[in-house]
Amino acid sequence: MPLEIVRHDLTKMKVDAIVNAANTSLKMGGGVCGAIFRAAGTSKLQEACNQIGECKVGEAVITDGFQLDAKYIIHTPGPIWQGGSHQEAALLKKSFYNSLELAKKHQCESIAFPLISTGIYGYPRDEALQIAVSTIGSFLLHHDMHVFLVVFDKKSFCLSKKLFTSIHQFIDEHYVELVESTFTRNREEPFILEQRQEVEILQESLYKETDYSLENLLNQLDESFSERLLRLIDEKEMTDVETYKRANIDRKLFSKIRNGIDYTPKKKTAVAFAIALHLNVDETIALLTTAGYTLSRSSKFDVIIEYFIQQANYNIHEINEALFAFDQPLLGA
Repeated sequence: MPLEIVRHDLTKMKVDAIVNAANTSLKMGGGVCGAIFRAAGTSKLQEACNQIGECKVGEAVITDGFQLDAKYIIHTPGPIWQGGSHQEAALLKKSFYNSLELAKKHQCESIAFPLISTGIYGYPRDEALQIAVSTIGSFLLHHDMHVFLVVFDKKSFCLSKKLFTSIHQFIDEHYVELVESTFTRNREEPFILEQRQEVEILQESLYKETDYSLENLLNQLDESFSERLLRLIDEKEMTDVETYKRANIDRKLFSKIRNGIDYTPKKKTAVAFAIALHLNVDETIALLTTAGYTLSRSSKFDVIIEYFIQQANYNIHEINEALFAFDQPLLGA
């Protein structure tokens, strides 16, 4: 998928470029910077940085990756947090944007970022995350690149407290474990079960009385997922490019869906298209049904998706932030 949040060691990412949260003098530092220097080979990387000299806050420069799996290291000094009144947000946005532009200039197809400035520079993690996601998301609407936002552990990732609490409350109110549902069904009154059995017998009888040959059934098939999706795109007056980018979907996968009438996507891919098309809950379920899925109150993933749809928040990257925070699969492909 174009933007993916992963829990990994940045220095071990197999991408075209990784981003170093550098200092302005481009010297080996601590934290992420120190780890990158050690993994790349301290002396060679420092020599390359010395040849460049320095880099201003918010700007970006590039060196070879040396001993890393990545071909390049893009160095960008983020701002030091001073309470938020010294253009920290604008400078942090520049760090992400200029790094992406530099990667594009060097024809990188993939790049991995840390959460810049959130270490010893003290930038609040939830605010830095919002800036990172919005800047990267805006860039990807106009460019094709696979971008990873890498966090080393759960402590390095922080969803805003207000949003986390709101989603948590929604899950508490709507999430129902399958075990509870089964237990409840087993406790139904006997006469309710008898009525249900009578209905099932009647339905079976009606089914047998109708000519349901295989040929007739095949002729009555509803539209496939691909057909429904393409019809909705036309109805929403959206372009293919706009659709797959807003769905956080790779162009090659979208091409498979467009050219394959019987293509069955993964559930997270189908949901991603529902988000891209700004479908309501009923419309989302209708689209999912064509691929053999639905939304269930026994799935935390589904409940979180329903929360965002009900809030009319269709920003797929913000949704993925929440899914990541709750250890759920991310939308896209």
